[in-house]
Amino acid sequence: MARVQFLDFLKDNIVLFDGAMGTEIYAHGIFLNRCYDELNLSQPELIREIHRTYVAAGADVLETNTYGANAFKLALHGYGDQVAKINSAGAKIARKAGGEGLWIAGSIGPLGIRIEPWGPTSEEEARAAFAQQAQALLEGGVDLFILETFSDPHELRQALLAVRTLCALPVIAQMTITEDGNSPFGHPPEQIARLLNEWNPEIIGLNCGVGPQIMLNALERMAPLTTKPLSVMPNAGFPREVEGRILYLSSPEYMAEYARRFIMTGAKIIGGCCGTTPEYIRAMRGAIRSLMPRQRRVKIKLPRVETCRLPLKPVHEKSLLAEALVAGRFVKTVELVPPRGTDVSKALQLAQVLKANAVNAINVPESPRALSRMGSIYLSKIIAEQVGIEPIVHYTCRDRNLLGIISDLLGIHAMGLRNLLMITGDPPKMGDLPQATAVFDIDSIGLVNVVKNLNQGVDLGGNPIGQPTAYFMGVAFNPTAIDPEYERRRFEWKIKAGAEFVITQPVFDLELFKRSLDQIRQPGIFLIAGIWPLTSLRNAEFLNNEVAGVHVPDAILSQLRRARTRTDSLQIGLEIASQLIHQIHGFVNGVQLALPFGNIEYILKVLEVIEQLG
Repeated sequence: MARVQFLDFLKDNIVLFDGAMGTEIYAHGIFLNRCYDELNLSQPELIREIHRTYVAAGADVLETNTYGANAFKLALHGYGDQVAKINSAGAKIARKAGGEGLWIAGSIGPLGIRIEPWGPTSEEEARAAFAQQAQALLEGGVDLFILETFSDPHELRQALLAVRTLCALPVIAQMTITEDGNSPFGHPPEQIARLLNEWNPEIIGLNCGVGPQIMLNALERMAPLTTKPLSVMPNAGFPREVEGRILYLSSPEYMAEYARRFIMTGAKIIGGCCGTTPEYIRAMRGAIRSLMPRQRRVKIKLPRVETCRLPLKPVHEKSLLAEALVAGRFVKTVELVPPRGTDVSKALQLAQVLKANAVNAINVPESPRALSRMGSIYLSKIIAEQVGIEPIVHYTCRDRNLLGIISDLLGIHAMGLRNLLMITGDPPKMGDLPQATAVFDIDSIGLVNVVKNLNQGVDLGGNPIGQPTAYFMGVAFNPTAIDPEYERRRFEWKIKAGAEFVITQPVFDLELFKRSLDQIRQPGIFLIAGIWPLTSLRNAEFLNNEVAGVHVPDAILSQLRRARTRTDSLQIGLEIASQLIHQIHGFVNGVQLALPFGNIEYILKVLEVIEQLG
């Protein structure tokens, strides 16, 4: 069917989409760990039969079973090389089920990864992945495209641009929202409407995330702000686990009632997302028959919402550590691992000694190697209050979703902590609770972008937060990464996002470190080198084999093998650390010293070496 036919039909009719493909696949006994998109190849008759049930229920449009059929998501299941086959097959299966009487919408969802500025995947790579999927759907014979369930409007735009480079078929662009009515990135419905209007798809709307009531509230806020047709496809309420099965408990009658309300609000396209079976679509078809399409007669006035970003605070005013670095002083920081329990007395004693020996800041890691310990935020606050030395809070993405991250960052700043080292975090399977789940809504690159937004007085959605934060933004870099090109590329993204200082993994291989200097020495970026004073051969072997991102050269291992006593080992470790500090002193702005096994006397000797360098 030609593009003009669908849009002409839409002018005078309410269009009904089908319901949840995933819910129906699950109901047919396919476990959630399967790749549902690949069923287009291995079980095409199952997918065709599900489409037919929606045809019988009265749907005008069938969505292809290709929501997650992009190269990134398929690769997780081992099908990354079958993007074209899976998408083309999905379109052909839907066409055969719907015949020439129904329209076929090519379903494209998010990539399942973060793209710039929230992650390491570039806009170009994202567009290429979306274009690869869209091209295959075109070849399979779709009539239109539906870009659905996007949390990040920036990613949605890349999908839209990809489709636009290939064809002029109509596009439905849909964001998802959460229980507060905003997108997961914090965009309110008004801003969603404004952004989608600017990018000019033929139809804009919302789907997934919430049930019909919250979606209706959001739709009412969007409707006065656009002349474009609106689409709305809610879940069947919120999911519940009942005897091991995921069920949606809102009834088809309840959904039908809200279908009427959607139409009265101005929706021209309605359908269902998670939990909506053919029974729901049949009930919604009845609701459409009971109403004539309602003409919206509203005065359209698109607001010019300018995101007011405040100037960043000068770096030297952010913290004492920042002030020292800007002044050109060689800084000394020491890593102090939080306790396993609640007793912080030893940590405070060590911090007192370090402060007395002119250490600039205490590094407080966040559950390093995914081992359960006191949170870095809490120990940092206790050290700052009871010892009076600045901490550097290590903050990871592993344990928090975006909502939790924003909450934490606002709270950390309110507590007076300013130095932040932003890292992705070790996965839980490395640690002592391997069954724990990780979140990783964003990685360290996205986290830097989040913090820079807050430093400019706005949240992720560009909404003002009042007084801006003033974080001194730090990131990590591994000079001995297995894939140096990947590490370099990620570091460039961190700098582009706004990082101001960098702390390296422990340096043992001087030649590798010097080769990496060209990559990490950037104007205005302060470089702090990690130094781990080795205590024994066993300590060196542990770092070399069991700590991610650390490489101890064979030459150093050979030196430690010659040690006959623990005293010999400590002396060799001290000499190695001293030599490294002497050799890198002129290239870096400071050092971060590890505190192996809490051996404070050992670290004091290393600090003496630094003092002798002036």
